[in-house]
Amino acid sequence: MIFKVITVGMMGVNCYIMGDQTTGKGVVVDPGAEGSKIIEAIKKENLDIEYIFLTHGHFDHIGALDKVREFTGAEVVIHEEGREYLNDPSLNLSGAFAHRGFTKTADQFVSDGALIKVGNLTFKVIHTPGHTMDGVNYYEENHEVLFSGDNLFQNSIGRTDFPKGDFHLLVTGIKKKLLILPEDVAVYPGHGASTTIGSEKRENPYLNEDGWDV
Repeated sequence: MIFKVITVGMMGVNCYIMGDQTTGKGVVVDPGAEGSKIIEAIKKENLDIEYIFLTHGHFDHIGALDKVREFTGAEVVIHEEGREYLNDPSLNLSGAFAHRGFTKTADQFVSDGALIKVGNLTFKVIHTPGHTMDGVNYYEENHEVLFSGDNLFQNSIGRTDFPKGDFHLLVTGIKKKLLILPEDVAVYPGHGASTTIGSEKRENPYLNEDGWDV
C-alpha cells in the first residue's frame, strides 16, 4: 500500500493519497488547497489516480479540487447530500472564509454503504451527518484505514455550529457506525493527528460510555 498525507491550506487540512502498489491505481482524499503540492506528491508516487474522494463539501476540503482533477482526470466522489454544498457558497463556507465564494462539481454522488474499488483496494462509504449533512467516511477494510474527514478527530468530533450542523446526529452516527469497527482501525481525520477506533472508544470525551444511550 502507498500512503501519503499532505497538510494544506490555511486551515491545515489533511489531504491523503492512498494507492495500490500492485496495480498503481490510487485515490486522493480532500484536496483542500495547494494543488501543485498535491500534484507533486502524486507524481512522486507515480500513481494513476482514479478517484478524488470528498469527505464533505466545506471550502477547506475542496479548494484545489479543479486543479487536481484536471491533472489526474479522476472522477470526483461525494455523498448525494453534497450536491447542495458544492453549489452553494453559503453552505460550503467559501462565501464567509475564502477571498470569494465559489462552487464546484462532482462526478459521482454516493449513498451510505456504497463500495468503490480502486485497484485491489475497496472503500466503503459510511455516512455520518452532523458536521455537515453530506459528511462521510471512507473505510478500506483490508488495510484497516478510515478517512474520517471532519466527523471524528483524536479525542474530539467535528464542529456542529455551521449551517445544517446537528450535534446529536453526528454523535449518534459515530457511535452506531464507526465505533463498531475493529479497534485497530487507523483513523485519519481531516485535521490534526491520526488515532484509532479503540483509542476513541476509550478516551474521546464526546463518545464515552456515559453517552451511549443515543
